[in-house]
Amino acid sequence: MEKGFVFLDEILHGVRWDAKYATWDNFTGKPVDGYVVNRIVGTHAVALALLEVQKQAAALGYGLLLWDGYRPKRAVDCFLRWSEQPEDNLTKEKYYPNIERTEMVAKGYVASQSSHSRGSAIDLTLYHLDTGALVSMGGSFDFMDERSHHAARGIASMEAQNRRLLRSIMENSGFEPYSFEWWHYVLRNEPYPNSYFDFPVL
Repeated sequence: MEKGFVFLDEILHGVRWDAKYATWDNFTGKPVDGYVVNRIVGTHAVALALLEVQKQAAALGYGLLLWDGYRPKRAVDCFLRWSEQPEDNLTKEKYYPNIERTEMVAKGYVASQSSHSRGSAIDLTLYHLDTGALVSMGGSFDFMDERSHHAARGIASMEAQNRRLLRSIMENSGFEPYSFEWWHYVLRNEPYPNSYFDFPVL
């Protein structure tokens, strides 16, 4: 692994994770280039900031579930190639029912250069510590639709409140939100703001 990077579960004791791009359960329908194991990597700086997130969340009865952290550049290139392929409808209904896959980049759901490749972006949600159930956020991870925007209309007031809670905890811990995806945050003072890494998650 690149110097300055860590497996986040080694720092965040008790954290849950499901590295979607290492599995068949993602919008491409298969494991993505560069994700060899189901683990989540990030910079040491992002790990320390997430410790504060974890502490604030736990005080309110919540734990963290991580979906993605560091993303190899080869994975981003894989997304871009996939977005240009003919539609096969294998994942469309679940992930992008209201747009075409060719629109994902233009609409801001897939980046040609991802902040994840700099190592200090994180995709996450909250779960209830007492039951283990995920907190209802009014939409699932990687759902490419206006429903995923922070300012989305049409979600329940409790779901909107839950999104605001996650956002408040993240912002208080040094992260910036992304307006189109309620789950995506980038460390405000990231250590490698101009570097896009490509080492695999092994």
